[in-house]
Amino acid sequence: MSLIAVAMNLLLAGLLIAAMVVGVRLNRRLKALKDSHAGFEVAVRELNMAAVRAEQGLADLRAATDEATDMLSDRIEKGRALAAKLEKLVSSAPELPRATMAERAPRPMPSVVPPMREGTTEDRLGKLLAMARSRLQAEGMIDQDDRPVAAAPEPLVGRPPLPGRRIASMVDDDLFEDAPAAFDRFPGARR
Repeated sequence: MSLIAVAMNLLLAGLLIAAMVVGVRLNRRLKALKDSHAGFEVAVRELNMAAVRAEQGLADLRAATDEATDMLSDRIEKGRALAAKLEKLVSSAPELPRATMAERAPRPMPSVVPPMREGTTEDRLGKLLAMARSRLQAEGMIDQDDRPVAAAPEPLVGRPPLPGRRIASMVDDDLFEDAPAAFDRFPGARR
């Protein structure tokens, strides 16, 4: 073989080795690209499922908001109707006479603190009990025979509420009921 043929064979072998190296490198890059493409496909699928769940959640939220709006508007309408009814009842209630300043003047109260004197414990307790009875009689809570006096019920309509007092009933309990409960059908039941 001649020198030119050997050189050409060596050049051809070198080019084949270079082509194989480039082919291996290209194969690695293509494999990495396929792996990243598969990962990207999984990420897009998960994003699509999350978007579907978000759309469903928004639809549920929209339905709940519409339901709450309807319920709230119904309660507002019932509240307005009840407020108008209450205003009508208050305006049609008879006016109660107001107490004059002379009637409101406080009555003098006997002192509760007994004077310190020497004596037995029974004497001091007896005096303290007598002073408590006289105070209760002065306030009108008991009569002369030490029996409790039934207090006249205070009118609920026509007087302003006392300072510092709140209405004990819950407004929501009575405000939104459709019809009052009829307890007078049951024997022994009270409202």
